[in-house]
Amino acid sequence: MRISKFKGFMLALLFTVTLGAAVNVQVTANAATYTTVSTKTVTKAAYHKKSTAGAIYNKAHNKRIATMKGYPNTTWYVTQQATLKHSNSKGIYYYVANKSGSVKGWIWHGYLKKGKAPFGLKYAKNAVALDYTTGKAVWSKSANTARPIASVSKLMTLYLVLDKIDNGSGKWTDIVKTNNSGLVAMGNSASCGGFKFYSNHKYTVKELYDAALLDSSNNAAIALGQWVSGSNAKFIKKMNAQAQAWNLDKASFVSASGLENSDLKAFGYNYGSANANMVSAKDVALIAQHLIKDYPQILTDGSVGSKTVNGQLCYNYNNMLKGRKYYQASLNVDGLKTGYTPFAGYCFVGTGQKAGKHRVITVVLHDENEFTETQSLMNHAYSLGMDA
Repeated sequence: MRISKFKGFMLALLFTVTLGAAVNVQVTANAATYTTVSTKTVTKAAYHKKSTAGAIYNKAHNKRIATMKGYPNTTWYVTQQATLKHSNSKGIYYYVANKSGSVKGWIWHGYLKKGKAPFGLKYAKNAVALDYTTGKAVWSKSANTARPIASVSKLMTLYLVLDKIDNGSGKWTDIVKTNNSGLVAMGNSASCGGFKFYSNHKYTVKELYDAALLDSSNNAAIALGQWVSGSNAKFIKKMNAQAQAWNLDKASFVSASGLENSDLKAFGYNYGSANANMVSAKDVALIAQHLIKDYPQILTDGSVGSKTVNGQLCYNYNNMLKGRKYYQASLNVDGLKTGYTPFAGYCFVGTGQKAGKHRVITVVLHDENEFTETQSLMNHAYSLGMDA
């Protein structure tokens, strides 16, 4: 006998609901079998996860509070110990809480390892904290692996702009050619632009420097590169030559702005065979070190929150500056450069100097929470010393 589609659907739905109810009852029944045999207070001690296995529950084990996998670098503080019985077996469980006390509950003791959790970054794929004075990396995560760095690339571009002015072959008041159709189109692009090149305005080096540094303008960076070397291709060669002069063996450039060739091609500014600038976190930090050392004005210029350039607001997206969400007074962050493309992820070069300490330069690449992780990285770096 054939069953109609509607009757078949109703039977399937009834079966699914009944089965789901049965499963829920079974889980609740199992959870209810956790009973307390004994509980005692213990001297407060620090623990961290032994592996990614395990979870924190309430004492009755009918509510899961957190997983160890979800808290990879957390120190848990144990203050109580209990023997809990489940079916015919007994186990020792610890009552734990994180430092802030926002997450707390019971976990089987075998999922923990004594001692504070080692420092780590959850999201950044590559990172480094560099002591500016000594040039030593005090903490790193895959820091010698080259990867796309997006607009962080502009640090090299700005160095070469400052170098041309410093050696007397250019001035801040020089007029930069900006009427190339590709650069104009880039400024009007929703994804690659923002700072517009208007036909009735002549842009100076200083204006485009501010646009590239603060607003991370891609067309401004490319125009500046052409001003430095005469053409886009010659400037990119100069970028690579400078990297080689600094012995940066994990730095290769194909773009003055940090945009990938897959985007630049539409504007006529693609160069080379690689798709993106490929630089390691360590080499990015060393570029920043050279920039700060040779042209310290970058810190004053880079700590400006926003500036109007030719009637256009250039907003600095460094959210660790004073007055911003991730500002921490003791870190005295005064730079340096943000970056993002879908390919490179969120990138950030931060720098600041804590009282009585050396300046720190931090780099996080392909991050999802770049300012929080930079703040954590800076504080950790200072906890390791770096005394002036």
